[in-house]
Amino acid sequence: MKKWVDSPLFLNASLGFLSLLLGILLIALVIRIFTPSLQTERSAIESHLISNVIQIEVLNGCGTPGIATRYTNLLRRAGFDVVESGNFESFDVNETFVIDRIGNIEHARAVARALGITESRIIREISPHFYLDASVVIGADFEELTLR
Repeated sequence: MKKWVDSPLFLNASLGFLSLLLGILLIALVIRIFTPSLQTERSAIESHLISNVIQIEVLNGCGTPGIATRYTNLLRRAGFDVVESGNFESFDVNETFVIDRIGNIEHARAVARALGITESRIIREISPHFYLDASVVIGADFEELTLR
């Protein structure tokens, strides 16, 4: 008795199926190599949007109760992503300053401009442990700040 696996019809059908599968895989490979990936385009758009968001923290350096919260709200309304607020290591800061945390001086400048302070009050304290673009330390001169 002859098995159906040994029949020429089964072998031809199997060969045809495998040839079709190989053709589909080759077409997919060519498309993948020669056309830009949607994922790559999406990643480029997302990274552009993310790079335009300036993440900051606002710290109270003068000791006035609620000043960090007040400036957190003002800076959020100005378009900054304030991810943290709290107290600075001391309350004896006379002039407000901005700390560049990741080496993107343009973001620190944007924060300084928004507060109406000069670039001379930007300091660089870069560390790979920071996830923020900048820190704002509110000093005793907070009434002179002009949020733009």
